[in-house]
Amino acid sequence: MCTSIYQIAQDGTHVLGRTMDWHALGAGPVFVPRQFQWRSVYDNQAYQNPYAIIGSGGAHDDEIDISDGINEYGLSVQKLTFANGARFDSQPDINKHSIAPFELPLYLLGHFKSIAEIEAHMDELQLMSGEHAFKRYGYPELHYVAADITGRIVAIETSAKPLKIYENPLGILTNAYNFERQLNQLKDYMTFTPEFEADQVPLNTARVTTGSFSGKKIPAGSYTPSSRFIRAAYYKERTDQPLDEASGIVSMWHLLNGVSVPKSTMYQQNYSVYRAATVTDSLSYYFEPYNRLGVVKLQLTPELLTVTTPQFYQVPDKLQTFKLN
Repeated sequence: MCTSIYQIAQDGTHVLGRTMDWHALGAGPVFVPRQFQWRSVYDNQAYQNPYAIIGSGGAHDDEIDISDGINEYGLSVQKLTFANGARFDSQPDINKHSIAPFELPLYLLGHFKSIAEIEAHMDELQLMSGEHAFKRYGYPELHYVAADITGRIVAIETSAKPLKIYENPLGILTNAYNFERQLNQLKDYMTFTPEFEADQVPLNTARVTTGSFSGKKIPAGSYTPSSRFIRAAYYKERTDQPLDEASGIVSMWHLLNGVSVPKSTMYQQNYSVYRAATVTDSLSYYFEPYNRLGVVKLQLTPELLTVTTPQFYQVPDKLQTFKLN
């Protein structure tokens, strides 16, 4: 599960938000320093990241497993589950960097400044299934979202080999298989602009619909990947465009309310264990675990960039309140 939503404020601020839907909270705010050295669980190959990262993650063997985050150049990456859709390699190519699928955000954020750079080096990467790994990890089915300072946002799909990048000016992604099919389904709920239909949406376009929803369907309330995709797109296109970063985070959290999965252990294991957002322009990361009902902020400041060791920040997953008396 998981839902990703992208918004652009009136002052040009870029906010990339997401729910992390899983069966338990296993990640929290983290800082990964410049020149961080790590080893892939796939083949024990050593890597060194030139760039610093903030986001959500946790220590994992000889690396840090990053679920979502932003680097010092404003590149943001998220990973989302992708059941029954991902295709990975079982045999390594000696001419490529072979890594586990869950290591891709750590690699991309640590090595690249922009989506254009990712594109230029995509054919150097190979995502591996875990049956022959140095440390076994199974078959973690994932796909990815990336956004950068230019206002470009893409889906990095693993349903075909090699990895394929789709432009995603709509700014929505969930776990449903076949991204193009999902876009076609949305035509029952909204009317896209001619630019969107022609794949010619200019960068930093806040909305890709005409604003007319008359005669269209109303989204369903279920938490299936397709329903969350439709609901997120529908309400993102209808909601007021935020003014700046502060109102962008408020707007993002209200949009995420509509796709956040509550605990329902009698019917499913997964729920929205945390919600998070990156702000490309201020290099900020916002985080809220399920039980807290309060947002914390981590910023990649010049002072933090001088720190040479990883930092793991403890955010209690329990209700925090402000007493009035």
